[in-house]
Amino acid sequence: MFKSRSSKKLSGQRSRVLRERANLSFFIVVMFFAVFGVIVLTEIFLIDERGRGAGVLLRNGGRRRGDKPDYEDAQSILQGEDYLVYRGAGFDYNFGVFVREDHGGLIEGVNHAGARMLPAGRAGSDPSDNLRAMQEANIAAKGGVPAGVESRLPGHNITAKDGVWQIVSGTRFKFFVFSAFYDQREERSIRIVGATKTRGPERVWCRLWYGNTTSTTHSVSLAAKVKVIRENWNLKYSACFILCPLQQNLSAPHSVSIVSRLRLPPANHLLVRNADWDPDLRNASAGIPDRMAVCVKPIHFNYNQALQMLEFLELNSILGVHHFTLYNDTLGPQVGCILQDYVSHGIVTLLPWQLNMVSQKEIRTEGLFAALNDCLYRSMYRYSYAALVDLDEYIIPRHNDTLPQLVKWLGTRLNTRTTGSYSFQNAFFYLQWGDDPSIAKSTDMTEIGLVTLRKTRRRSKLHPHKQRSKYLCRPEFVVEAGNHFIWEFVPGHGTLNVPPDAAILHHYRVCEFGGNDCIKTASVVDHTAYRYKERLLERVKSKWKDLKAKCNLPELSYHQTMPQTVAPLNNNTKSKLQPLKAVVKQS
Repeated sequence: MFKSRSSKKLSGQRSRVLRERANLSFFIVVMFFAVFGVIVLTEIFLIDERGRGAGVLLRNGGRRRGDKPDYEDAQSILQGEDYLVYRGAGFDYNFGVFVREDHGGLIEGVNHAGARMLPAGRAGSDPSDNLRAMQEANIAAKGGVPAGVESRLPGHNITAKDGVWQIVSGTRFKFFVFSAFYDQREERSIRIVGATKTRGPERVWCRLWYGNTTSTTHSVSLAAKVKVIRENWNLKYSACFILCPLQQNLSAPHSVSIVSRLRLPPANHLLVRNADWDPDLRNASAGIPDRMAVCVKPIHFNYNQALQMLEFLELNSILGVHHFTLYNDTLGPQVGCILQDYVSHGIVTLLPWQLNMVSQKEIRTEGLFAALNDCLYRSMYRYSYAALVDLDEYIIPRHNDTLPQLVKWLGTRLNTRTTGSYSFQNAFFYLQWGDDPSIAKSTDMTEIGLVTLRKTRRRSKLHPHKQRSKYLCRPEFVVEAGNHFIWEFVPGHGTLNVPPDAAILHHYRVCEFGGNDCIKTASVVDHTAYRYKERLLERVKSKWKDLKAKCNLPELSYHQTMPQTVAPLNNNTKSKLQPLKAVVKQS
């Protein structure tokens, strides 16, 4: 009995402790939500109080007083600015207009719709003022600046340029712009190719300039949209698009500037490339000219392989390429001279590429994704197709003589109506493998020096599409280009994976991971490129002779730079080809 009473007493104490703990837990939970609720309500009331202010907030450069920019150019910000906040029906967010008035920073009132109210005695007595005010309100509601404020913003004093890196001043981090294009697909916009911070890019503004002389120029300013290009390798900086949307009442501008604050004079001025204004395209027959272009990423490390450059240009010309766009980070003297000769004949466009970002540490390989997308938009409407390849890569058809013929041939066998790009699987022709047996018998120094004739052994296993693959694309169907595949198409278009028995990518390089282990992989002999042997030799020899004195080219001689690591090639080796089939992917 005693034990029974003790156990009951102990059980009662335990249950009482549990009830007290439960009550305490409930009290803590209630207090947590109470404190959280107070914080939320306080924030709401504070925001509401700020929203009911006069509409003008004085800020010190948009930063906290103690902040120090991580990156600032020579144009230091020495004064504060007035920050005018427009509110009203139709606004989906607030935007700031940086202006400085001559009379103490006071700005005429802004009505509830965002239109500037014109005071007595100032311009505005004309009956059209009300209509203009309504138009200003509409532009403001779309993120633009009313004309009354626009007229007070600083003008530009820089000549508009195309295809050169220019700075966006006043940003915390590096921000550069390179080129601007009028994009009238889907929603009309000015699309600018640039480079900036990968995560959390800073907000900037578009200054659209109309008229091509200083005396007749007027501007329209609106909020820009910054879209970081997807392929950035998670580095600090990335290539990007800056989009300046054009409303129905806005035509395409002559030029554009990107600014971090509207009150700052523009530090950049980009000429807008507009296919509608291109005399070559206006005079052309209906449709996009049936021509093909090649885009090459920035050339660096003082590249000076003269024979390889001639081989690349001439073999691609045989394959049906009409024009090449290249970007000069650092070129050697001989290659630079060769390219200038092709520039003079209209075959090559060579653009300067001095981007003030550390390659591989701050941005991927000299900002190559900015170059690829610049070339994409530069080729749009001027060429039916553009191939984005490197100097050691060639898209080689197996049954057709040229790439345009290949595309037409594929169109007769597959549905290519919605095809925006043609993807080609990569085949490595490792340079560590021995030369073709014919090279040992040759006394022709040009033949011995051309890599597409020397190296005929390749990896038998091809890389799958999207891994090391390269592509031809129809620029007008592409929104964002990547290195190995298209990231974004115009809706309704996609990629056609070209079967390897139709064409593959010949890629001539050393083992990709260093050393010589790559040559242990299964291989086959592929003489497809020999179809072009005689024509290629003739063209390269002729060009070398023409440019020898002008470009200080040496006498050709063969030096074995790679060890012979396999037995002589067996020309009877056959590769196993897959049947003709393709996959069309929509994106």
